[in-house]
Amino acid sequence: MATKLPIDDALPDLIAALRCHSRAVLQAPPGAGKTTRVPLALLAAGLLPKGQRLLMLEPRRLAARAAAERMAETLDEQPGQTVGYRIRGASKVSPETRIEVVTEGILTRMLQDRPDLPGVGCVIFDEFHERSLNADLGLALCLEVAGALRDDLNLLVMSATLDSGPVAALMDAPLVTSEGRAYPVKTLWRDQPLAPGPRWLEALIDLVAQAESETRAIGGGILVFLPGEGEIRRAEAALAARLPDSCTIRPLFGAMPFAAQRAAIAPEKKGRKVVLATAIAETSLTIPDIRVVVDAGQARRARFDPGSGMSRLVTERVSRAEATQRAGRAGRVAEGLCYRLWSRGQDGALPAFPPAEIEAADLTALALELALWGAAPGDLPFLTPPPDKAMREARGLLALLGALDNQERITEHGRALAALPLHPRLAHMLRIAGAQAAPLAALLAERDPLRGAPADLLLRLSALRDPRKFSRERPFQANAGTLTHIRAEAARLRKQSNPRNREALSPAAMAAMAYPDRIGQRRKGDAPRYVLSGGKGAVLRAGDSLAAAPYLVATDLDGDRREATIRIAAQISEAEIRDLFADRIAWHDICEWSRRDNRVIARRQERFGALILSDQTWSDAPDEAIARAMLDGVRELGLHLRGPAARLAARVELVRAEGHDLPVFSPSGLMVELEQWLLPYLGTVRSAADWKAFDLLPALQSRLNWEQMQRIDTSAPAHFATPLGRRVPIDYSSDAPEIALRLQELFGVTRHPTAAGVPLKITLLSPAQRPVQVTRDLPGFWTGSYSDVRKDMRARYPKHPWPEDPTQADPTLRTKRRS
Repeated sequence: MATKLPIDDALPDLIAALRCHSRAVLQAPPGAGKTTRVPLALLAAGLLPKGQRLLMLEPRRLAARAAAERMAETLDEQPGQTVGYRIRGASKVSPETRIEVVTEGILTRMLQDRPDLPGVGCVIFDEFHERSLNADLGLALCLEVAGALRDDLNLLVMSATLDSGPVAALMDAPLVTSEGRAYPVKTLWRDQPLAPGPRWLEALIDLVAQAESETRAIGGGILVFLPGEGEIRRAEAALAARLPDSCTIRPLFGAMPFAAQRAAIAPEKKGRKVVLATAIAETSLTIPDIRVVVDAGQARRARFDPGSGMSRLVTERVSRAEATQRAGRAGRVAEGLCYRLWSRGQDGALPAFPPAEIEAADLTALALELALWGAAPGDLPFLTPPPDKAMREARGLLALLGALDNQERITEHGRALAALPLHPRLAHMLRIAGAQAAPLAALLAERDPLRGAPADLLLRLSALRDPRKFSRERPFQANAGTLTHIRAEAARLRKQSNPRNREALSPAAMAAMAYPDRIGQRRKGDAPRYVLSGGKGAVLRAGDSLAAAPYLVATDLDGDRREATIRIAAQISEAEIRDLFADRIAWHDICEWSRRDNRVIARRQERFGALILSDQTWSDAPDEAIARAMLDGVRELGLHLRGPAARLAARVELVRAEGHDLPVFSPSGLMVELEQWLLPYLGTVRSAADWKAFDLLPALQSRLNWEQMQRIDTSAPAHFATPLGRRVPIDYSSDAPEIALRLQELFGVTRHPTAAGVPLKITLLSPAQRPVQVTRDLPGFWTGSYSDVRKDMRARYPKHPWPEDPTQADPTLRTKRRS
């Protein structure tokens, strides 16, 4: 009799829910046994009609194979009989198979080929809490199929830590919960928070050694969670000197050969096992003898920046859901312990759940699948809708690859790309170049086998062709397991490639097919900085062997938003670029404002995307093109209204504020409408110096018709006429209209002048044009402080008249008459 597991108590309710609704969501904690118990229970309950089979999706190949083997063992059978599996590159199925464990991408292919899923009675989405892109797409497609074609199709979502309410609502399905856990797990936190920094790995090594020492009496294996292969290799080297000889250290990560992965899962025949694993050991996999978990608290995720079109791996804190899932690995066979490399206080600051992959990943493959399905994202029931910006970028790339037409419908070429088990970029390369591109496609689809080597892609291909010779000739250590996997994948891709190969192409030319937006042209200067054909910037590390390359194809970048670092690239010639992309290279007339030169630049350029292949002066550029470019210069330099132009703008704004229908003359309003009023007057303006000398008054006056100008002249006159007939400009830019003129020019004036309905602010000047008095009450000045001013002025300027009664004197700008 099989060992009783916590999930067993929930199985009757689950089976009843599927019989009644054909849909259900099962939430069960880590270690409950749902992966291996549920499919067998559904089969035994007769939920599948004769001849139909059950599909169970797993997020990883190792998990799919392990789950199938475990269920087959439970039935005392071999994989491929009642229970089988299909993963990329391997399968064990037969006509007898009723339960088929597959990786998530295989379900998508099955749905695209036969949307009604003939012969399939139930689809189970295991470990749905990981929220992979393929799982989200598969569920959305299955829900549409069940609603339109197959109302008899059973759908089950299983999760350990997912907030299950939203997915149950999406599916309109009952939620079944398994409360039990195989065995309790005690959690131990650090006493003090661990500060971020490079010493965390050293602290983890200490914690693993402590955990091994403290739990030696209880025995069992130790599972250590780290973010990636690099950290695993460093920890492996450090722990070899810290742990007893009785301990066997087993790395476990996705790029390892399958045999090494199996060895990490299998129980050790003697001694104690310490498994150093990535998140691959977080779900689905059962490592039977684990009693202790040590969690570094970090997760490595792919983040896609749609603005740069690049993905990058970032190391982040785990979520509470992931930490719970990891801790549960210690409670499968007995009571366990979980050591965490963070404090209890830090635990409360962790996010509740990890982000769904659809929110942060490259959506090019998703966009292609949706185009093949004939649906927009909004047409399908996604638990998390794909972000609009990322989808636009994805469709733009597909159009560049020829997978979508002008109406964003899938082309025949796009259908061919969707059928290949590759990113659309690499599928496009393989489809066009044929079998010769298979090794390169397999290499670019896998992680870099030469960590720390120069960027040259040809080094990787050389290592792939002859690893032993490469190791003798080069100082770089190649990852043998990764190279073995790449060679196997290349052999598989050759069989799926287009037999009608074009002429032999260089690796760089083939890479350019996959990355037409990442062909780089070296910028001027000593630093190896490049502009990419897609418009972004990139840089090689100083001293790299490709640093002098005038052109290259960047196949791997770190995704930095300002200037990405090129990690892998191949040098390409201009001739190859012209041959590959002749239909996309064209001459462009460029007339634009140059910030660097502070002037309009007119050039004729032969371009491929953002790359300039040829450049020459555009000597006969039209005046309108120059004027439009100068508008950008004006926007950068600013208007800077001065003199008559500033006074006119102030007058218009003053009268407009009184409620009159006039155009906006404020600086911000004028900038908004530059094209309407300034463009016709910029014919001779080409530089910042020209703009500084430019008279804005005629252009501003053109905004006003005759009636509007009359209104302004009446309400806010431009000048004050002095008693001598001289016209003095009125300044309206301050809190009140004002003028400045010689005091003696106002002799005889007994009423204070006004403008715009208010008294003018008058600055009275001495014969030397220096301010003497500011007044808004000229009669009051004559009868008041004028006498004191007169005394001072007579002493300073004795040759000028200073009458005792200025109201009775004649205005003058002259000196006294000689007697």
